Amino acid sequence: MVTFSHTDEGTSEAAWAASGLPTAPELPLHATELAAMRFVVLAAHPDDETLGAGGLMASLVGLGAKVEVLLCTAGEGSHPDSPTITPEQLAQVRLAEFSEALTALGLKDHWTFLGLPDGGLAGHAEAIARAVRGAAHRMPADAGMLAVVAPYRADGHGDHDALGAVAAEVAREDGHALLEYPIWFWHWATTQHREWRDWVRFHLAEPARQAKQTAMAEHATQVQPLSPLPGDETLLSGEFLEHFSRSFEVFAWTPALPPSDEVYSSSDAEAVFDRVHDGSADPWNYTGSWYERRKRALTLAALPDPSYENGLEVGCSIGTLTAELAGRCSSLLAVDASGSAVRQAGQVLEGLPGVHVEQRVLPRDWPEGNYDLVVVSEVGYYLAAEELTTLWDRVEASLEPGGTLLLCHWRHPIRGWELDGDAVHALARQRLGWRSAGLYQERDFVLEVLIAPGNKATA
Repeated sequence: MVTFSHTDEGTSEAAWAASGLPTAPELPLHATELAAMRFVVLAAHPDDETLGAGGLMASLVGLGAKVEVLLCTAGEGSHPDSPTITPEQLAQVRLAEFSEALTALGLKDHWTFLGLPDGGLAGHAEAIARAVRGAAHRMPADAGMLAVVAPYRADGHGDHDALGAVAAEVAREDGHALLEYPIWFWHWATTQHREWRDWVRFHLAEPARQAKQTAMAEHATQVQPLSPLPGDETLLSGEFLEHFSRSFEVFAWTPALPPSDEVYSSSDAEAVFDRVHDGSADPWNYTGSWYERRKRALTLAALPDPSYENGLEVGCSIGTLTAELAGRCSSLLAVDASGSAVRQAGQVLEGLPGVHVEQRVLPRDWPEGNYDLVVVSEVGYYLAAEELTTLWDRVEASLEPGGTLLLCHWRHPIRGWELDGDAVHALARQRLGWRSAGLYQERDFVLEVLIAPGNKATA
């Protein structure tokens, strides 16, 4: 837990804005997906929910999503030295403020107070977990994916950290998505802390921003002094509140994982993707989809060199991207786990010079040879984490010095598979530690180029 005080100067909002935070990638969920989901929002104290996720909650209400809020404590410990109000009296006031704030966000009568002690959530993990599961169980059984929204588990405040840890564990065990909202992190951390660079932002339309502003004003005991006397000072300064007046909110996002008995791995890939390709000559609408055509154009434009001697494409499917990569490679090997995909790709690519298509289940059946280009597009999440680590080992061993590794992946959850696109790229960066030659992220996909150490050979 971080040691800090609300009276510390902290990191200014101007510093966060200058750091690139406003250009963080968007939460990879469209409005239609959010509307079909269920959300259990956790707050350690009254005002946490509004500060960290008030705009999100107001937006979800507007979309018609199911939202339930669990308030753990009454926040009776916020002014321990007050000469004018007891903790018991403060608890009653803050609960009333919370009720009005939730009403402003459109969630009147959609919250439950757990009655746990302020400052003591670390000792009530089991009760919190039961409450989260109970709230999830009370929601309509036919509703969509459930997301737990909770304080960031390394926010630096003891109650926030404890509550975030319980939320993360329940989400992991029960297969829910997880959105963690930082609060005090913006105060004590600096822009040099790296974790925030993997977070996502959720844009707030004007109605949601107004609802959040109204809700925050209801927490008068936190944003105004209780009295002019020492011990009754304002807890949340204007400078601190600037972090929560943005046109967006920021979350650490962990997509839902299916139960462990539903998770596929590379050993299942041949059968799974044979079924996919046997059912359609173009199963992902590669040729007709503007999304696919635009993504291929960006992929080709991201390659830092005009041409390559030996290229390897991992997961070629029916060969649509392969055909365009062929124009940049003297020799190109395209592989796929599906025999059906390889047969279709062979027909599409027939006659293209230097192009070879083979059925291989990677990483175990890695091809011999060295390459100056390896493309891993829309395939990394079809491997388990340990298999992906082995894949990066194979890439590292076979990519020439100065060679290019291009990664491109869908950023939404992949049902039945352990990883998502963001996790694939994060694991590649962690395992390889290579220099980046470009990173492009948007709501639906992430495109990244990494360069192997050393100097590329010249003719």
